[in-house]
Amino acid sequence: MFTIDAHLDLSMNALEWNRDLQQPVNAIRTREAGLTDKPDRAKGVVAFPELRKGNIGLVVATQIGRYVALDNPLPGWHSPEQAWAQTQGQLAWYKAMEDAGEMVMIRDRQDLEQHLQRWNDGTPNDKKPIGYILSLEGADSIVNISYLEKAWNNGLRAMGPAHYGPGRYANGTDATGHLNDAGKQLLREMERLGIILDATHLCDDAFWDAMELFNGPVWASHNNCRALVDHNRQFSDDMIKTLIQKGAVIGGALDAWMMVPGWVRGTSTPEATGCNLEKMIDHMDHICQLAGNSLHVGIGTDLDGAFGKEQCPYDLETIADMQKLPALLSKRGYSATDIENVMHGNWLRFLRNAWKA
Repeated sequence: MFTIDAHLDLSMNALEWNRDLQQPVNAIRTREAGLTDKPDRAKGVVAFPELRKGNIGLVVATQIGRYVALDNPLPGWHSPEQAWAQTQGQLAWYKAMEDAGEMVMIRDRQDLEQHLQRWNDGTPNDKKPIGYILSLEGADSIVNISYLEKAWNNGLRAMGPAHYGPGRYANGTDATGHLNDAGKQLLREMERLGIILDATHLCDDAFWDAMELFNGPVWASHNNCRALVDHNRQFSDDMIKTLIQKGAVIGGALDAWMMVPGWVRGTSTPEATGCNLEKMIDHMDHICQLAGNSLHVGIGTDLDGAFGKEQCPYDLETIADMQKLPALLSKRGYSATDIENVMHGNWLRFLRNAWKA
C-alpha cells in the first residue's frame, strides 16, 4: 500500500552520520561496522532502496540546527547564524539528491498531485524519485523573522518552533515556559506564509499558547500518547482532543522509549520490553478512540532519528517493514478505509486542505 512517513531526518543522517542513503541499508551497516562514534552505528534502518521497497513514496524530510546558549548542555551550534548555515548545507544535500534523481521536492498541491500520479501509475517504483516535503525541526536557525520567507522560498512548508530544551522562539521537550514575543511573531509569519505548524516537541506551555494564537494548518508529525507513556514529550488526552478539533493529523513515532513505559536508555532492549509494531498501533488506537474515528492518525516514524535497531520495534528490520501495518490494523478490526487513512489518506487530505490556494 502507498505509504507516507511524516518525519524522517534524512539530511541529518547524510551529513552528520555520513550515510550514503543511495546505498541499501545493509551496505550502510557494513560500512559502519566497528564504528563507535554514534550509539546506532551499523544499526540504521532507513535508505532510499528500502523506502522504495516499502512503497513509501512521500516523506516529510527535515532540516535541523539547534542553537545552544552557554548554559545549555545539549549539543548544538553556538550562534543562530551557524545553525542557519547547517540547515543550508542540509538543503544542498536534498538538492543534490534531486539532481541524482533520488528525490523530488513537493511544494504545493500541483506538485503533490503530479507526484501521486507518477508514483501510482502501476509501473515499478524502484527508479522513481521519492517525494519530500521540507520541514524544519526547531526554529533556532531562523536568524530573525525575515529569514522565514527566505526559507519558504527555498521550499520550507512545515516547521516545529521547538525541539529539545530551551529554544530561541519556544521551549521544547524537557523544558517549560510560554512562547516569547519572538515566538508569537514567528507564528504570525508562519500563518501569513502558509507554513504548517508542527506541534511536535512543544512544551506544554508553548503548546497551549500556539493552539490559541495560530489559525493556520496544524499537524504533529511524530508524537505518541502520554496516557500510555507518561512523559512530557507525549501528548495528553486534552492536547490530543484540541489537535483533533483543529483537524490535525498525528504521526505515530517508532522510538522505543516513546512507545513503551519504563524504557532506560542504553539498558532496555526492544525484546525485553515487548516493543513491537503492535505498540505503535496501541498509541494510534488511543487517538482513534478519543476522536471516534480514524481520521487523525498517520505515520511519522522518526526512524534513524539518532537511534537505530537498538531502540525501535524488534519486528522492524528496515523501514520497508511499515508494510506490516495494514495486516496488524486489520487484526485490530480496522476497515480497509481506516487502514488507507492511516497509511496515506489522512496526510493527503490534510495537505490538500492546507494547500487549497
